Parts: sequence; structure tokens; C-alpha cells
Amino acid sequence: MAHAIVFLPLLGFLIAGIASLLAHRPAREAEVLAFGNADHSGDGHAAHGHHGHDDHGHDDHHAPEPSPHAEPVSRFAEIITTGFLAVSCLLAWVMFFQVALGSGAPVRVTVAEWIHVGSFMVDWALRVDTLTAVMLVVVTSVSTLVHLYSIGYMHEDPARPRFFAYLSLFTFAMLMLVTSDNLVQMFFGWEGVGLASYLLIGFWYKKKSANDAAMKAFIVNRVGDFGFALGIFLVFWIFGAVTFDPIFAGVAGQEKALVKFLGYEVKALELAALLLFMGAMGKSAQFLLHTWLPDAMEGPTPVSALIHAATMVTAGVFMVARLSPIFEHAPFAQSVVLIVGATTAFFAATVGLVQNDIKRVIAYSTCSQLGYMFVALGVGVYSAGIYHLFTHAFFKALLFLGAGSVIHAMHHEQDIRKMGGLSKKIPFTAAMMGIGTIALTGFPFTAGFYSKDAIIEAAYVAHTPGHVYAFVCVVIAAFMTSFYSWRLFFMTFMGKTRADHHTYDHAHESPMVMLVPLGILAAGAILAGFPLVHAFLSDANGPFWKNAIFTAAGNHTLHDMHDPAKLPRWVPWTPFAMMVLGFALAWAFYIKWTDMPGKIAARHDVVYRFLLNKWYFDELYDLIFVRPARRLGHFLWKKGDGVVIDGFGPDGVSALVLRVTGRVVKLQTGYVYHYAFAMLLGVAGFVTWYLFAGGTH
Repeated sequence: MAHAIVFLPLLGFLIAGIASLLAHRPAREAEVLAFGNADHSGDGHAAHGHHGHDDHGHDDHHAPEPSPHAEPVSRFAEIITTGFLAVSCLLAWVMFFQVALGSGAPVRVTVAEWIHVGSFMVDWALRVDTLTAVMLVVVTSVSTLVHLYSIGYMHEDPARPRFFAYLSLFTFAMLMLVTSDNLVQMFFGWEGVGLASYLLIGFWYKKKSANDAAMKAFIVNRVGDFGFALGIFLVFWIFGAVTFDPIFAGVAGQEKALVKFLGYEVKALELAALLLFMGAMGKSAQFLLHTWLPDAMEGPTPVSALIHAATMVTAGVFMVARLSPIFEHAPFAQSVVLIVGATTAFFAATVGLVQNDIKRVIAYSTCSQLGYMFVALGVGVYSAGIYHLFTHAFFKALLFLGAGSVIHAMHHEQDIRKMGGLSKKIPFTAAMMGIGTIALTGFPFTAGFYSKDAIIEAAYVAHTPGHVYAFVCVVIAAFMTSFYSWRLFFMTFMGKTRADHHTYDHAHESPMVMLVPLGILAAGAILAGFPLVHAFLSDANGPFWKNAIFTAAGNHTLHDMHDPAKLPRWVPWTPFAMMVLGFALAWAFYIKWTDMPGKIAARHDVVYRFLLNKWYFDELYDLIFVRPARRLGHFLWKKGDGVVIDGFGPDGVSALVLRVTGRVVKLQTGYVYHYAFAMLLGVAGFVTWYLFAGGTH
């Protein structure tokens, strides 16, 4: 079963990819020819070219004519990849009920021997325990629904087989990551999802903004991955192994081990945990390494739902939970995780308050919710972090796919200032987005209510240094989350329309193949909460987790959350109060007094622009990193390569040889008497030398 779950998406990728290569060869050749003749001055405008915020980035002016076999192959690719994912999803749910909710014991499934070099032994194996089962359900469920949704959303795109192949490749890489039994295999999946995200974000490669966003995601993730790789090296240096079981068994004995770093002796486990968390910061878009996530919305909307809401960005959360034995013995690193997570939750929520692109609002919401997850990990309640990961996957994928349905209805318009009144035109989408919104804001008895409130309570009762700061940040973020979520809903669906009459009049509900996934995810956004809350928020060695996560003997935070003496009655009510206040303020601003937001923004222009420009991180990084790197590259190109290498190489020595030989060749005149005269001069010179020099010896 484990083999089938992991490798069916890979098989789908291979079949869809090969079929598209064979059937689309004439179309690709035409596309290359057209693309080569196109004007690439690149203003970033896209296919339907009339909207600057166009979601569909293919260029109709230079699109190739599909080959006669294109449509059947596209349909074949859709059915194969979606079908394989559906089977994988079904098996994942079976495994979840067996391993997590049943009496099934954790198992290790060996796929093949992989790397055996001296004492370095790594097998390709699948680790199946409760943590794996939870992640398999999340990844396969969301991926299957995204595949199904994409059949409708991408139906006009001539490159559908390539798109579906990329989706399946991404899913396979993510499954490899979550089933990994060692750090090398995890790194393989880690880099695999990075590659697939690059391909999917830049799927419309003729759109300059999409290419830029793909490059940005790839480069920022390389920064985090560098730390992750160093962390893996250090773990191997400490334990002599990269497989999880020997690492976890030896953690307690290495708690006081020291290592020299930058001239200082530091605790080896602390340094390893910090380096590993650096990888999580990049992949999960935490504060300072977050800048790639909002720009990644340039990819097709289903990509946003799959990669940047439910799966790839949660890889860092999963990694920290999987390596909980290391983090439990690294208290300073835990504080860093806590503070970075809390800062991310607050920062991203402030930026989400003023964004106007429907997908960017949801993207910053994702960033903020990831901060919540790391707060839970930082205070040692790993179960609450994974629980929020689980619930968040359903309602955030629902919001992204709902946004895609809105964009589809509005002819690819993404600016919520040009919407309004859409609940009359697309009532089912509006209802589904409403369910996603109440789940995100933590409305009672929805999935988000249980998981987010648990994190806020854990931050209050924790003893990790920095927990008070984290509690304040997540409470304020809860208020802002409610405000910007309802702002999005009211501006999109309520009131009078601000769209042009033609677009609004032609707005229509999406096809059934796009609406069914919305309904299923909406059910998950409600039902992923109360039926599973007691199972998820249970002891690490209990019947649900079965030691898939680890909590140290001195970690009593989970128990303190249920102790009235440790948790005052006002704390559980705080997030509910924040949710109500956020809703009330959004209603007042965007339903009752609609001119108020503009007046406040004008009165506090500096603050508004600070938030609108995302705290100027992009500009700051451009000043500190991008421009100096570009100047250095230009200097090395012009001076290093042009002056030094070319100057002494092709333009220097070789040019001198050419000049000399060019003059020497002029001596070859072709006249015999010239050659005879030259021979006579040579003989005369030789005789002269012999008489005056050679004759003395």
C-alpha cells in the first residue's frame, strides 16, 4: 500500500509527460518558432491581454496551433494523473484509519539499497507512522481535488499535459518527503518540491512576472536549503548516521556535546536544530525568507492551492515535528522557532490588511497561519502544530480554489476593488468562500476554531522563553485575520458591483468539475475539527500518535492547557472576541460606511504605504543583495571576462598571432625570382657567418 501511494503519482507523471512529448512535437516546434519571432520586451501582459492582473499567462498572439492529437492526449493526461491520484488518496485514507485511528503499528518499508559508502549507510525506505499517515492524507486529498479542479480551470490551455505532469511530479516529491526514513531522502523530496514549484510557478513562461516569481522562489529557497544541508552534515557528524532511528536513540546522550562554530564552542544539538530550522524558514516562508510566497501567486490558481496553501509550505512544519527529539533537547532553538513563528504570524497579517489582489490576500494569510504552526512547535506542542497543518490544508485550499472560481467568473480579474455583488452571480462559490472564511477566522465548531485556539492557549501556558511575546502576537493576528478575511469576502461578494457592466453581466458559475472540489473541501473545513480534536491533541505516546512525535519528560505544556489553574477562563474566549471584533470592523468599513477605509488610508498615508509595500522587504533586499550582486556580475562580465580573459585570450595572444601571421603571409608572393632572391640572401648570410664566426673554432 505504501509503495502504491508514493509511486502512483510518479507513474502518472511519466505517462502524461511522455504522451505529451510524443503527441505535441509539431505543436512544440511551432511554439518555439513563434516564441523566437515574438517581441520579448515583456510588459508582463498575458493572454487575454486586456487585464494587467491576468491569471492566464499564455500569449494568444504567438500561441501555436495544437497538433491534431493534442485534445485526446490532453484528456488522456488529465484522466491518468487524476485517476492515479484518486487511487493514491483512497489508499492514504485507508492507511490513516489503520495506522492512526486503528491498532496498526508503525512500519518501515524498504524500497531499495541506496548509498553504502564506508560507514555512511542510507537505504531508500518509507517510514509509515501516524505523522506520515496524517501528511499522506493532506497531500493526496488536496492534490486529487486540485487535479480534478484543474480539468475545468485549465480547459483552454494547450499545454495541459505538461501542467498535469508537473502537478503529479510535485505530488510525488512531496510524498517522498513525508515518507522519508532518513535526512538524505528527505532532502531529495525537499529539493524535488522546490524544482516542481519552480516549474509550476513559471508554467506560463512567456509571462515575465511569472518567470521572475519562479526565479525568486527558487533562489530564496536555496538560501534556506543551504542551512538545511549544513544541518544534515552536522547531524551526521554528531551521530554518525542520517537515518532517524539511530539519531533519535542517541539524542539524549549528545545533549551536552560541543562543536566549534565561528571560533566559539556551542552546543552541537542547538546549532544543528538552528541550521535545520533555517531550511524550514525558507520552505515555509517564515519572516525574512518569506518574500517568495506572495509573488508565487503568478502561477495558475490551482498551483497556489496545491503548493502554497496545503503542501509544500508545510514541509518545514513537518520537518521540525519529525525531528522533535532534536528540538526538545535544544531549548534555545525552540525559542528561536517560537519567536520567528510569532513574528511571521503578526507581520503577514498586517500586510494582508491592505492587499487588493484576491490571491495575495490569501497568500499572506497562508504565511500568517504558518507562523501559528511554528508557535505550536516552538512551545513543544507538536501535536497542535500538525493539527493546525491538517485543518488549514482544507480551508485554505478551499479559499484558493474559490478565488480561482471568482477569477474564472470575472474573466481573469483579480483586483477585489473591481468586484462586489458577486453573490448574486455565483452563489455557490460565495457560500463555499464563506465557509472557508469562517473556518479560517476560527468560528466555533469549524476546523480552524479547534486548531488555532489550541495554539493560542498553548502559547499562554508555555514556559519557553518568548511565549508571552508569541501569545500577544497570535492574539493580535487573530483579530487581523478576521478583519482581512471578511474584508475580502465583503468586497468580493457583497454590496453593489464595482466591476464594468460587461464583465459583471457575463459573470457565471464555474463548471461542475470545479465546484465539486469546493464542496468536498468545505466539508473538510467543517468536519476536520471536532471529530479529531481529542485524537490530535493527545499525548505523544498515546494510542493516536504512538510516539511518532516526541515530547521530553519536562514538557507539560499540553497537560497545562487542560488545567484551569494554569489556563484562566478568559484565555479561551480571547480568540473568539478577536474574531467578532474583526468581523464587526470589516462590516462597518465595507458594508456600512464604505468611504471610511479611504479616509483612514489618506489620513495615515505613511502607515498605509508601509503595509501596502509589505514593510519594504523587497526594496530592502533589492538594495542589499540584488543590486550589489548585479553590479558584481556586471563588473566580472565587463572587466574580468571582457578585459582580462578576452583581452589576454581571444583579443590578446591569439589576436597577436593572427596579426603576425597576417603580415608574414604577405611574403608568399608566388613569384619564383622572389624566392630565388630570398634563397640567395640566405646563402650569402650563411657563408658570411661561417667565414667570420664558424671559422674560428
